[in-house]
Amino acid sequence: MSLKPWREIARPHKDVLEGTFKQSEFAADITQVANGTATDEYQDAEKFFSRTFITEGMRLLLISVAQRLAGHGGDPVIQLQTAFGGGKTHTLLAVYHLASRKVGTEKLHGIPPVLDEAGIQSLPHAKVAVIDGIKLSPSQPRNYSGIAVNTLWGELAFQLLGEEGFRMVADSDADGTSPGKEVLTDLIRKAAPCVILIDELVAFIRQLELGKQYKAGTFDSNISFVQALTEALKAVPNAILLASLPESELEVGGTMGQRALNSLEKYFARVESVWKPVGTEEAFEIVRRRLFETPGERAEVEGISRQFSDFYRNNAEKFPVETQSNEYFERLCRSYPIHPEIFDRLYEDWSTLEKFQRTRGVLQYMAIVIHRLWNSDNKDALIMPGSLPLEDSNVRNKSIHYLPQGWEPVIEREVDGTRSAPHDIDGHHTLFGGVQAARRTARTIFLGSAPSTTDQMIRGVQVERILLGTVQPGQTIGVFEDVLKRLRDRLHYLYSDKDRYWLDTKPNLRREMESRKQNISERDELLPMLKTRVTQVFGRNHQFGGVHVFTPSVDVPDDYGTGPRLVVLPTNAAYSRSETNQAFTAAEEILRNRGDQPRQKQNRLIFLAPDYDVVGRLKEQARIFLAWKSIVTDIENGNLNQDLSHLNQAKRNRDGAEQSLSQLVRETYKWLIAPVEEFVKGKPVLNWEVVSVSPTAPSLIQAIEERLREEEWMIYEWSPIHLRNILNQWYLKGDAKDVGALKVWQDCCHYLYLPRLVNDSVFRNAINQGVETDDFFAFASGKEGDRYLGFTFGRGSIATLDESSLLIDREAAVAYRESTAQPPQPPPDPGGMGGEPGGSTTSLGGSGSTVTPPTTPGSTGGTGTPAPTATKKQFYGTISLDPVKAKMDFATIIDEVVQQFTAKLGVNVKISVEIEATSRDGFDESMQRTVKENCNVLRFNSAEFEEES
Repeated sequence: MSLKPWREIARPHKDVLEGTFKQSEFAADITQVANGTATDEYQDAEKFFSRTFITEGMRLLLISVAQRLAGHGGDPVIQLQTAFGGGKTHTLLAVYHLASRKVGTEKLHGIPPVLDEAGIQSLPHAKVAVIDGIKLSPSQPRNYSGIAVNTLWGELAFQLLGEEGFRMVADSDADGTSPGKEVLTDLIRKAAPCVILIDELVAFIRQLELGKQYKAGTFDSNISFVQALTEALKAVPNAILLASLPESELEVGGTMGQRALNSLEKYFARVESVWKPVGTEEAFEIVRRRLFETPGERAEVEGISRQFSDFYRNNAEKFPVETQSNEYFERLCRSYPIHPEIFDRLYEDWSTLEKFQRTRGVLQYMAIVIHRLWNSDNKDALIMPGSLPLEDSNVRNKSIHYLPQGWEPVIEREVDGTRSAPHDIDGHHTLFGGVQAARRTARTIFLGSAPSTTDQMIRGVQVERILLGTVQPGQTIGVFEDVLKRLRDRLHYLYSDKDRYWLDTKPNLRREMESRKQNISERDELLPMLKTRVTQVFGRNHQFGGVHVFTPSVDVPDDYGTGPRLVVLPTNAAYSRSETNQAFTAAEEILRNRGDQPRQKQNRLIFLAPDYDVVGRLKEQARIFLAWKSIVTDIENGNLNQDLSHLNQAKRNRDGAEQSLSQLVRETYKWLIAPVEEFVKGKPVLNWEVVSVSPTAPSLIQAIEERLREEEWMIYEWSPIHLRNILNQWYLKGDAKDVGALKVWQDCCHYLYLPRLVNDSVFRNAINQGVETDDFFAFASGKEGDRYLGFTFGRGSIATLDESSLLIDREAAVAYRESTAQPPQPPPDPGGMGGEPGGSTTSLGGSGSTVTPPTTPGSTGGTGTPAPTATKKQFYGTISLDPVKAKMDFATIIDEVVQQFTAKLGVNVKISVEIEATSRDGFDESMQRTVKENCNVLRFNSAEFEEES
């Protein structure tokens, strides 16, 4: 079954449709009915009962009245005491029409079942006296055919028996004294069966000041009359008195009113009242019958209600528990086309307001709402809290009529209307606007929270009830959950605490936040905070030589470093795809210069730029975070006078703003920029390569490194073939046979057209791999004349990078190896006269010493018979190294000496390093701690500082 709009099923009464109803008509006036001047719906008994739903309380009362008039028992005196608007006057009218009817009881809708339950076949007609305390004056007599009536008892006697009855109390009426029980008993017995209806009795008696005589008598004489009247009614079996007494302080009216109420209750309280106030469930039918000609066909009503009920059950976790029972389905049917949540909020929340009348107030309010919705062609399936057209001036005025001052601007700006924030949200977001999500949500919050007071322990309406008042079957619940968060972040009069939301006439801390946000200094507060936040994103575990956030060019080091440097550009150097790009301009300034000096190591820089379209949001979010942070600080320090709930709210907003800020940092800093140079007509031209980094990656720094590896903007592993190509392209041309290894590495750091290596280890690894074969190039640790020192070609080596290290062209290396190959040794001369023994010396880099290989077996180093020598099985050598050049020298020792041993099988080599350092001034604690920690990590056998001996 389709979800039809309510206006296609239900039909309001004509006066509601046309808006011709008068609000005063909803207020039943028993005096007008008694005088015959009321409107037809109240004056005519048939019409009255056709529009009247007989509630449980009214049913019990009418049974008692019928039994009393028929002489079958019943209570002689019934007190009607409920809250303002509880249906007291309406019940008095029902008794009036039942007693004084001009038609048979069978024509009164709902009365025959009442009489059947009372066991009465025929109900006699009865005389009815109506005393309205508001219409009577203690000082002004009423004139009836020339007879002046001063008192309540005079009024009662004349209404029951005319002039005959008035003569029975005439003297008492003239003196203002109570006629007494016996006179009243005779009067009532002659008038029986009769009904006495007294409405607003307290309103009359409270006008009588103590100790003062009025034409209507004194305070005490009127109280005595009430006492005598109640006693007299007990003596007449077919007479009954119904009196309404107020319950709320608003109706009591001051000290005298309270004194009058206390005195009257002593006498009326002797008879237990059968009256029960109108319940919420009964209110459904009262309102529906008064406002709608028909709620629609039963099948259609049940079909719509079933769709709502199933929707609530299928999304049980989103809605209140009571919506899951079949009883709620019945409530939907009974209240159709009005959603039960409207009745719950009006009867449970709004009825607590002093001026709000329970039944009458709901009728008045809903009549205006239905008239407006009908004429605006509302298409909702039910009239829900989210349907309330608060943009309409009549509905808005009626809504704030019962509320304290200050609500009108709240509704206009933050609930409904063309200038309201929810209207703006719906207008700019089709996802929300399609279902009016923002306006419906704000209306529901207003209805559920406006009657609340600041002294309530728990304020606001829960999210599940907000959804209950807004979402219809077929709509996406998540849309309304999202818009609720949007409203929370934007509205100035909306408060939230956990899952509760409420509106108030006092602005929340958001307005304070907005004010502080505008006063935040970009230079002194905003940018330093952003620098800290952006820096925190990168952490310390990375291969960059440094990450420089918002750093001026003069402070970005110009060195080879242990890795490339990542320069994070400031917010005013954002990247966009437009031709004029702020990021390129700012990056080129840092690339080319270090302060006033030209930058040398340009190929050691990579740039990360903010996104032009997001950077504005980042700065705005940063301001919001700083504002909330300062508010929390000021509340905690006592500089801002707010309660604990506001402090908790400020903390939640601060934490939420911080979380959003962290996310925006990732969304903003997403553009990785690398400078490159290409040769055009023999000149290098600067270009920029740009790629994005995923903002959702777990680690930004790892995502950057992976992107650099993917784009090959950063070389983490370098093949020897690429190094050979670089050598052939740029260095080993013409007569050049070798080039300094250190120069090639440094040039890779300088020039943008050369590869960008992560560090010198990548360069050295390429050399080490290249010299293992004779396919690429050779390496030498130095050169003396035409002779290469530490020449390595076609075998393993550990390359060093210093001023003397050389990379040698492959062809030149092949030729050199052939030219230096040792000729075959001649056979030894038996006579020992073959000349000098062959041998060679090897220079140890940096030492200037030479090592002469031992003579071959059988040689003597001179002439004569060779002397027998013992076999040498152990070598031990020591050398002192210059601490400044120790790293270079030690590498040379490894190549020239240690490798001679390690290259031969069966040789065990041990190397020990001794370090001795002395200081005239002594070593401070920091240095001692650092050295000892490093020695422990490097596993020194011993590492101790000693006092000078």
